[in-house]
Amino acid sequence: MNNMKPIEILLVEDNEDDIILTKEAFEENRLTNKLNIVKNGMDALRYLKRDAPYSKAVKPNIVLLDINLPEMSGIEVLQKIKSEDDLKDIPVVILTTSNLERDIVKSYKLHANCYINKPVNLNDFFEIIKVFGKFWFSIVTLPDKK
Repeated sequence: MNNMKPIEILLVEDNEDDIILTKEAFEENRLTNKLNIVKNGMDALRYLKRDAPYSKAVKPNIVLLDINLPEMSGIEVLQKIKSEDDLKDIPVVILTTSNLERDIVKSYKLHANCYINKPVNLNDFFEIIKVFGKFWFSIVTLPDKK
């Protein structure tokens, strides 16, 4: 996957094991992207709005968002992102262990661009990240960052 262009990703995930696993999956699949990480919904919004302590943050090309987050749920974060003119063009991919129909429906109603259920099997997770990378980094055309 050498023809993929590097992009900025914001991973919003509170589980340290899932953060490590996601980093390893990106490395294993040689996805040469900048993976920025915040661990709760409030920090995700501060990062995206470049509020302190993220005043020098680069606008991500894509957001990987968990649903079950402390302080503010992923659903609430998604709603905020898609309601703000300067943020709503950022594709948001829900990456979560929740397979509840209400979460899936709510996410798409709030204009999530994709909903991925995290598999429990390590090999399946690495395969999903590989396919995610191929789709979002080599097939899809993302808007330029402003």
